[in-house]
Amino acid sequence: GEKMTTTTPLTKVAVDNEKWRPSAILKRPTKTKGLWSWFTTVDHKRIGVMYAAGALIFFALGGIEALLIRLQLFTPNGSILTAPQYNQMFTMHGTTMVFLVGMPLAAAFGNYLLPLQIGARDVAFPRLNMLGFWVFIFGGIFLYSSFFLGGAPNGGWFGYTPLTSSPYDSGVLPGMGADFWTIGLIMLGVGSTTSAINFIVTALNMRAPGMKLMRMPVFSWMTLIIAFLTVFAIPVFTAALVMVFFDRNFDTTFFFAATGGDPLLYQHMFWIFGHPEVYILILPGMGIVSEILPTFSRKPLFGYSVVIFSGIAIGFVGWGVWAHHMFVSGLGPVSISAFGVSTMMVAVPTGVKIFNWLGTLWGGSIRFTTAMLYSIGFIAMFTIGGLSGVTHAVVPADTQQTDTYYIIAHFHYVLFGGLVFAIFGGIYYWFPKVFGRMMNERLGKWNFWLTLLGFNLTFAPMHLAGLAGQARRTWRYPESLDLQIWNQMATIGAFIIAFAFLLLAYNIVHSKFKGEIAKADPWDARTLEWSIPSPAPEYNFLETPQVEAVDDFWHKKYSEDEDGRPQLRDGVDLDSQPKRVTLEEAIKDYGLHMPSPSFWPCIVALGMPIIGYGLIFSIWPLCVLGVATTMAGLIGWAIEPDTASDH
Repeated sequence: GEKMTTTTPLTKVAVDNEKWRPSAILKRPTKTKGLWSWFTTVDHKRIGVMYAAGALIFFALGGIEALLIRLQLFTPNGSILTAPQYNQMFTMHGTTMVFLVGMPLAAAFGNYLLPLQIGARDVAFPRLNMLGFWVFIFGGIFLYSSFFLGGAPNGGWFGYTPLTSSPYDSGVLPGMGADFWTIGLIMLGVGSTTSAINFIVTALNMRAPGMKLMRMPVFSWMTLIIAFLTVFAIPVFTAALVMVFFDRNFDTTFFFAATGGDPLLYQHMFWIFGHPEVYILILPGMGIVSEILPTFSRKPLFGYSVVIFSGIAIGFVGWGVWAHHMFVSGLGPVSISAFGVSTMMVAVPTGVKIFNWLGTLWGGSIRFTTAMLYSIGFIAMFTIGGLSGVTHAVVPADTQQTDTYYIIAHFHYVLFGGLVFAIFGGIYYWFPKVFGRMMNERLGKWNFWLTLLGFNLTFAPMHLAGLAGQARRTWRYPESLDLQIWNQMATIGAFIIAFAFLLLAYNIVHSKFKGEIAKADPWDARTLEWSIPSPAPEYNFLETPQVEAVDDFWHKKYSEDEDGRPQLRDGVDLDSQPKRVTLEEAIKDYGLHMPSPSFWPCIVALGMPIIGYGLIFSIWPLCVLGVATTMAGLIGWAIEPDTASDH
């Protein structure tokens, strides 16, 4: 149980800064030290860091695949890749960026920040949280092992039937790639669902006293919304994947038209998941930007409640627009008219958010930090993507644009210009809280401008190439279309993005070890995570916060003068460090209960790819071994004693 006490007054928290240098802070109890501790940790902050590290590694792999695609298309008759290799590259690039980068990065920020922002000690189910992470890691390894075990998936990240049916699979061993894809994504769906359940229960049940729902930070709200979307969307996609696997391996006929099945049914099932998935990816970015803009504008978020309800509306309306991905599939005029209107409707709450962000900037005392630049870049790039997206609601225009590079340009402006810009900004913003050191702002600004330049140089020409007739998912294009200039610009831009990412990676590693020591609240921020030491201690809050308003931490630092301008309260020292004690002292002196480390969730997750390999290669003893491994992990998990008092 927690010791329910009032928040420590800010006037009493000043301590010797030298005493709390990161080298001293990171001295952890014996059972939380070393490499093994990362396999057994259930600390939501460490799990968040591991999610981010894993996702950035997969980001690099997906980027390499993108560079190979761009090299192949640099000239009309490129010979860098064969047609089967090209199909594998664009399939794995899309699959990686959606399932192994976008969703895990959202989970990384949600894991680290949600409990801190709502004043909780940890997530509701710490070991289930760890299970989700290891399923993500093993699922990603499982998918990429396909390159060495018969050929990677090659039917597109959407996996349309009959492209995923055996006769159309051109892997080295026919049928292997799509099987890896279906089982791998089923595994990743399990991990995403466990994370989503954790976020929902944490946000609804573990808020600090006074932290009403309409006092939660916007990022926490967006995390809650995407968790609900995930819980309801993933099962539909999982059912479709199971049916594809059964069609391929057990002679069922769910999607085979020749035997009475319906391949169009798969498209409906995929996009009923796939369009909420777009918002699962973009809403976290909206939440991140909604935290950064007020901090560096020195203003509260304009229309806090409107931003929240717009996010809810996006999540709700997003369920009714899936068929705009299917306007050329023969649905009929009534259906496509209805979905065209709903597609226009979903732009309304999105546009409301954009005006709220601009209202936050208007009249603010703006500081152009790297995080702020990325947030402003997010607004600009996402708006461009949104405007091109509205053209897809116009059915005759969409009919011409479908399966051209115009579509690729659109969704990259939404997802890269949206989510990735916000994620990079979030890394620069919360890095001091995670590691207790500041990132290099000069390198950060180079990082931003190179990313912005490379991004627009890559994807803006694709609008023109698409309108000129360049088909997507094709390994070569006719020289007669005169598309070489646009493709060469895109390829050069892609390599600039790659260099910018390497600069980000260098900045992260260098700052982790040699960055300037960070204060607890280096940005003069507004939300609760900045009220605790940097880096955040294992127990999060030594004493449970008492929340009285939106941006409660800000109001504890500032009052208002007669003109309504912020006025620092008497006795508040913005350079002070909140009190920090060791984990043993927190447990002994404050009666804190902390979840104990466990390796059983890792064992549970390990059994899943073993089952997958057994199913793909029809090695039934391997399936039995995988089931036994997972069951042993579950049993060990269930009977493991609570050792929290022995930390």
